[in-house]
Parts: sequence; C-alpha cells; structure tokens
Amino acid sequence: MAETSQRRKPRVYEDPSGWASWVIFGGVMLILLGIFHVIQGLVALVHDDFYLVTKNGLLLNFDFTSWGWIHLVLGVLIGLVGVGLLTGNTAARVAGVVLAVLSAVVNLLFIAAYPVLSVIIIALDVIVIYSIVVHGRELEGNRY
Repeated sequence: MAETSQRRKPRVYEDPSGWASWVIFGGVMLILLGIFHVIQGLVALVHDDFYLVTKNGLLLNFDFTSWGWIHLVLGVLIGLVGVGLLTGNTAARVAGVVLAVLSAVVNLLFIAAYPVLSVIIIALDVIVIYSIVVHGRELEGNRY
C-alpha cells in the first residue's frame, strides 16, 4: 500500500478571548428580544385595546392581528437565532444581524402603539448588532 503524501492539517483549537462575552451577551439578548416580541405579538393578538393608539395611529395601517403575527413570527426566529449564536454558528451571526435590523425597523414602525418597550427593543437591537459584527468570531470553536 502506498502512503499518500498529503496529510491533513491538525485542527487547532484556540481559547476564546475575553471579547467572547460580548457574543454571549448578544446571544442572550437575542433570546430576550425574541421573548419580548412573542409577548408583544400575543398581546396584539389577544388584547387589541391594550395599546395607546388605534390601528389608524400607526405608521402602517395594519390591524393589530397582523402586527401580532409579525411580532410572534419575528420573536420565534430571533430566539432560535440567539440559541444558534451561542453555539458559534456563522449562519446564526449573519441571521442575527439581519433579524436585529428587521426587529429595529418593525419596532420603529410600531413605536406609536407602545413607545417605551419599542425604544428599549431598538436600543437592545443596536447593542446586539455591535456585539455580533465586532466580536462575532470569538465563539468559533475551530480555527485553522
């Protein structure tokens, strides 16, 4: 039997740096943002008169049932991406940035109905985007 001259390079595992805590924070915040969106969605689906304005007072004149489904679906997706981000998944990093931007836009459009929570969610979205974009690679387990 002839030996092949090509050998596989051994995997080198590097310990994550201290900046990895930013990515962990971003993943936990994505899960929390997902919970906030799910709660907003359920409230919009079940209790329409909870919000400060009617559907005509919103920037987009969707009824609260539509807004509820938007928040509910977005919340589930954001929560799942948050879990994926904690595992160091590259696709979760990309999806996390996209969904955090989408979350900020949705809450900007929904700000008239529930301003305090919408502003808090937008601020957390900005922090999550920063943590993923700047320090996203810190949780990757395999580096060559």
